[in-house]
Amino acid sequence: MIIIAKPDRCRKSMAKGLCRLAAVAAVSLALGGCVSNTMDVADSAGVDRSIATGTIPVQPEKKSDQDTVRNAVSSADVSKTGQSPIPWANAATGSAGVITSLSEERTNGVVCRDFVTSRHAYDGIANFYGRACMVGDGQWQMVNFTQQS
Repeated sequence: MIIIAKPDRCRKSMAKGLCRLAAVAAVSLALGGCVSNTMDVADSAGVDRSIATGTIPVQPEKKSDQDTVRNAVSSADVSKTGQSPIPWANAATGSAGVITSLSEERTNGVVCRDFVTSRHAYDGIANFYGRACMVGDGQWQMVNFTQQS
């Protein structure tokens, strides 16, 4: 019976050992080139390292949501809404919520509105206490927007 799957030189015991040694040497040389290459191609190609991908500013959606809530609070007619819930939604972030408590206070000519709102966002649902006041030029400013624990 003749084994046709292997060449004649690999059938003998001594030749088998040499074939295995040659195979191990070939694999070692091939992998050695991958491991020992320490040259950084990016540095030699002049890659701009000042550009970072995947960086996200610290919670920009929360600031955008604050602005949306401030607009809802400032545009509400407190005398007509009473304790009726006021829904809000921010199309830029996909967040939404309901202002469940809104009261207005006038002290020394400064108008402020205190409120409680929910915020439904990608990171979960949370309740916030807030305060918005009208500053000298008639613009509303968010004075407090604190997550309730």
